[in-house]
Amino acid sequence: MGDFLVRLGANPTARKVVQTLHLPIPLPQLLARSSAPLEEHPLMGRAVWAAAGANSALAGVIRDTVTGAGGDLWTREGGGDAPQGARPHALIYDATGMETPEALRDLYDFIHAQVRSLAACGRVIVAARLPEETDAPVARAARRAVQGFVRSLGKEIGRRGATAQTLYVDAGAEDRVEPVLRFLLSKRSAYISGQPIHVSARIAGAAAPCRVQALKGKVALVTGAARGIGEATARALAREGAAVIVMDRPAEIEAAKKVAAAIGGTALAADITDPKAALAVLDHVKQHHGGLDIVVHNAGITRDKTIANMSPDKWDMVLSVNLIALIRANEELLGSLRDGGRIIALSSVGGIAGNPGQTNYAATKAGVIGYVQALAPRLADRGITVNAVAPGFIETQMTAAMPMGTREVARRLCMLTQGGLPEDIAEAITFLAGPDSTGLTGEVVRVCGGNFVGA
Repeated sequence: MGDFLVRLGANPTARKVVQTLHLPIPLPQLLARSSAPLEEHPLMGRAVWAAAGANSALAGVIRDTVTGAGGDLWTREGGGDAPQGARPHALIYDATGMETPEALRDLYDFIHAQVRSLAACGRVIVAARLPEETDAPVARAARRAVQGFVRSLGKEIGRRGATAQTLYVDAGAEDRVEPVLRFLLSKRSAYISGQPIHVSARIAGAAAPCRVQALKGKVALVTGAARGIGEATARALAREGAAVIVMDRPAEIEAAKKVAAAIGGTALAADITDPKAALAVLDHVKQHHGGLDIVVHNAGITRDKTIANMSPDKWDMVLSVNLIALIRANEELLGSLRDGGRIIALSSVGGIAGNPGQTNYAATKAGVIGYVQALAPRLADRGITVNAVAPGFIETQMTAAMPMGTREVARRLCMLTQGGLPEDIAEAITFLAGPDSTGLTGEVVRVCGGNFVGA
């Protein structure tokens, strides 16, 4: 399992031979990732260059975030030219004051002048106000234009392993930006690109930032956690201090026990489609943990057939596991979830764009998005965030079973021209599970390498 071209491209000799001979072989950049625990200074020794348009609101936040994370910050407004020969890890542009299309020229000027210097696996982040916040057609056009700019930029820099994001920040939510910015600037966001990420003030923020061991004392439930994305998520949550309940079907309990033993968690054999599954969870929590803070709905299946050839049992099975059982279990767990809790549900890019042969799967994953978006405001008063993570092509046992040609096409369609890893999903979930993620709720975070085909 894995991407041969990524491994080949990671070999300096092989890459040089391919380039010297001008062979028509795409060699994706090996992405810079981190599996170590969260650290106080993830940008230590790295340069970040920033600029702001007129009347922008985040200069102080950007300064404090970068310097607080250990980075070296150069700002255009600070005077002087950018350091000669330097290769910045990130470019940040504050467009929160942008109200006219003419103001886009300043964004162009900054990125145009600096993007050639951007380091491999670098980051570009453009902050703006949400288009829907204004009824002025001209202002909305300018704000929405930022997203088109960023997505196109992401496709231009993706082969270098670099990513680009739009960070939409509500007025009054500026104090929620720092942890989101830290995450996007870090190695943990390696497979997220082209995303419009919305930071709101819907939920009260944490009293103090938690930058290391942020989940210490928290109890997390991960369904479908014996293998793949679920296992990677359980391991990442435990790494940050959470006590993790590794839940999977009874047939997978031995694998679940191995994961639980490795991370100091507990294993639970329960089938999410069983109407008594939530009761089994609550009994387990009562016996072993005393409370529940984080719920990760990861369990899911595929049963692919075109609609003309799909049998009723394949339709019913996917709907039951991926959506109906998830909703039923979640509603029953809500009363026991502590205030300030976190709910993260796995959707899919397939639920946004659709895929041939997956009407059942895409329906469920789109349904997850609708459920999350409607549930989030209902739980805001309790300080509970509800978000979805939508993976793209991820290198798992499931995708390894695909025909080779299908896998290759899926890998190359995204901005980063490669598949993601289960750990990429786990890092996004772990961030959303943390106390500093209060600025994000009702959101769909696509961890897809910037795959927008059909979306």
